[in-house]
Amino acid sequence: MRDTAIPAAGDGIYFDGRVSVRRRVRVALTVSGLEFEDTDGRLLGQWAYSEIQSLNAPANVLRLGKRNNARLERLEIADDALAAAIDARALQIDRSGGLQKRQRIAVIGWSVLATFSLLLLAWIGVPAAAARLTPYVPVALERKLGNAVDAQVRETLDTHRLGVGFECGTSNTGAQSALARMQQPLERAAALGTPLTLTVVRRPESNAFALPGGHIYVFEGLIDKSATPDELAGVLAHEIGHVAHRDGTRAVLQQAGLSFLLGMILGDFIGGGAVVIAARTVLQSSYSREVETAADVYGVALMQKAGGDGRALGTILNKIGGATEPGMKILRDHPETAARIAAINRLASAGKAAAFLGAEDWASLRAICKG
Repeated sequence: MRDTAIPAAGDGIYFDGRVSVRRRVRVALTVSGLEFEDTDGRLLGQWAYSEIQSLNAPANVLRLGKRNNARLERLEIADDALAAAIDARALQIDRSGGLQKRQRIAVIGWSVLATFSLLLLAWIGVPAAAARLTPYVPVALERKLGNAVDAQVRETLDTHRLGVGFECGTSNTGAQSALARMQQPLERAAALGTPLTLTVVRRPESNAFALPGGHIYVFEGLIDKSATPDELAGVLAHEIGHVAHRDGTRAVLQQAGLSFLLGMILGDFIGGGAVVIAARTVLQSSYSREVETAADVYGVALMQKAGGDGRALGTILNKIGGATEPGMKILRDHPETAARIAAINRLASAGKAAAFLGAEDWASLRAICKG
């Protein structure tokens, strides 16, 4: 509450804004504002506290003016006690720094609130929005995202800078034909509505992973680890499950945040930064156990629909001990590995299935990276 005690008074200098004459005045502080008189006692002005603003002046002078005044009137106060009294009553005067301090506290408070809101949005809002929006992303747009990310992913994986030699089988037509004969029944059975692109690369890990839009990478190490064509096909079926469920697209939207979500909506994947973010997300993020379990269920069903052995996925997972995607572990520890394999075996139909590839095709496919 403002002080309404006996008004303070003191001396000042007044300029009326018409002529450059200095007038000595007696300044009195009333409940509502300033009043100042000349040495003859004539009232020269009455300024409400709400009208007063501070003007630039030397450190030992309080220079005042009226806001929105066409005339350049000003009042100069050199009396420290009087200046302090005016400062205490006029909201726009802040010689003590109290107003600035309150403004800084307010800015800090709003900044903390804004930061908390963004964190809450990132923790809850973005994943929820990504999960809801992913099913509505057009297939063509998802394919465009995969195409944009593909080159960045390949560059990241090609740590030895092999260039065109990083991809296996480009000049081995027999191996490429064998890979196509493995892909075709799975692709027909899946009936995704978007073509699948399988790429085998020279990496020693027993890994495979799917990009948004149907790009699937298979590592040389996975082919070397597979004893039968059905084991390799089982992993491919699992990855096709991620494509069908659009897990890669959802992961990119969740991890990359609002900026990439906006780019996804607008279909703008030209910016290099967005592509790098998407590529890193695909290579480094981890799917949840629920997502991996859903891909297992899909993979087993797809293998059997394509005429293969659904249990082969469990066999190869037992061999590789988990990783089928760089940075993403399908099986995190031995007890879970056993449980996942048991679940796969329960889902798979009993009985002997025909081999996914003949012996000659399988031999060609296993040699796809040997040339």
